[in-house]
Amino acid sequence: MPTITHLYRYPIKGMSPEPLQRVAVQAGEMIPLDRCFALAHGTTDFDPTAPEHLPKINFLMLMKNERLAALHTLYDHSTNVLQIYHNEKLLAKGDLQSVEGQQAIENFFADYLGDEIRGTPKLVEAPGHRFSDVNAKVLSCINLNSLRELEKVMGTEIHPLRFRANVYFDEAPPWAELDWVGKELTLGTAKVRGFKVIQRCAATNVNPQTAARDLEIPQTLLKKYGHPNLGIYMQVIGDGEMAVLDEFLS
Repeated sequence: MPTITHLYRYPIKGMSPEPLQRVAVQAGEMIPLDRCFALAHGTTDFDPTAPEHLPKINFLMLMKNERLAALHTLYDHSTNVLQIYHNEKLLAKGDLQSVEGQQAIENFFADYLGDEIRGTPKLVEAPGHRFSDVNAKVLSCINLNSLRELEKVMGTEIHPLRFRANVYFDEAPPWAELDWVGKELTLGTAKVRGFKVIQRCAATNVNPQTAARDLEIPQTLLKKYGHPNLGIYMQVIGDGEMAVLDEFLS
């Protein structure tokens, strides 16, 4: 029986994951706090009073800014403080709800990434808005048996966090998730529906432990399987809770 092995949320788009043991989800929503902030290029036109989905190229992201993987970020929702570390050394911190705190974070990334950024970076958020890669509020899910098949093809271990998923699950047949679009399933006590298979991009080539581009995952998927897909986006259609070791039922 497919079983959840890990749960994560990513408070800042493109930054560090936050592991979870249990989380409540609501119909039509993502995991609370997942991708609720992003760092936009200075040239990005984002209106927080009328937020719209924008392609990920408008934001700092691993696909273009692999040095982000060398950082470790911690966001404390109770204090709104974001801390940024490198090799356990604190490099910057700021209250994301204060002008001064936002500027401290923006200034850090301006210095850290330099001319990789178009204009001065801007920390952005909007009530109820999420900076998903797709124009929908979804859970990204990875079948670990599919990942193991890819490891066999590539002849190397592949860190699961390259895929920045919310839900990792085991004990399903390899590639079974590619047939779940439109199907209703249960994650713990939450009801979900397959929304879209995930087309992998060059962000997965970045090693989350070393920040090096050391694999060619989309290219290998295309060459071996004829498609770049690994994982599936699911939409929550019924409120519930999911936890590590809960079953993923069809």
